[in-house]
Amino acid sequence: MQTTIYSKFITRFGILRPFLMTGGLLGFLGAALLGNLSAAEEPRLVPPAMHDVADTGGPQTAVFAGGCFWGMQGVFQHVAGVVSATSGYAGGSAETANYELTESGTTGHAEAVEIVFDPKKISYGKLLQIYFSVAHDPTQVDRQGPDSGTQYRSAIFPVDAEQGKVASDYIVQLEAAHIFTAKIATAIEPGKPFYKAEAYHQDYMANNPSQLYIVINEQPKVDKLKNLFPQFYREKPVLVSDNQG
Repeated sequence: MQTTIYSKFITRFGILRPFLMTGGLLGFLGAALLGNLSAAEEPRLVPPAMHDVADTGGPQTAVFAGGCFWGMQGVFQHVAGVVSATSGYAGGSAETANYELTESGTTGHAEAVEIVFDPKKISYGKLLQIYFSVAHDPTQVDRQGPDSGTQYRSAIFPVDAEQGKVASDYIVQLEAAHIFTAKIATAIEPGKPFYKAEAYHQDYMANNPSQLYIVINEQPKVDKLKNLFPQFYREKPVLVSDNQG
């Protein structure tokens, strides 16, 4: 486990070595911040979806991708009405649903999060609003902040046709309203299963709040959630470990 966590840290901070050699830690921090902000849209409160998925009684599931799953999971773990948020892979096959292969960018997988939610407390449409407002930048193509590759693409994996229609209509709605300065890059990818990621990726943001990558790139998303959606923000995240008994 330690070797894999170390390799992920190196992947996230591949820029570290040259900047330590030339500009020290301050140079690295500056590069990380620039990587996150350069050509990126600022988080903003986008309008709610005009159409939504019906409450059929019982929990529902949503699967979103948009950059590192550490941050995506962390955001939705703080959303009231979310029963669980699990990091994993979607877009490829079961045989390649692991971290090492996914990071190659050749499997079709994206780092994703599976969200189980109570539709009596929060709807699929509201989750989409949070996704487009604070969870990631939907205008970036095959990247988020300092992370690049198809595994970091913006994508929605609807679990049924109704979700696919609601998500597609919402993107059309946002584009027509010119909410973002660049075109929305989010793809709708139906019929692609979700595969749970390795245990050491679960609850990563909650377990590593002081890691530089988390502090610079992911914690600000949770802060924006609190500021823009106070009625849906909960201070204590719902963790995967909590649901394991």
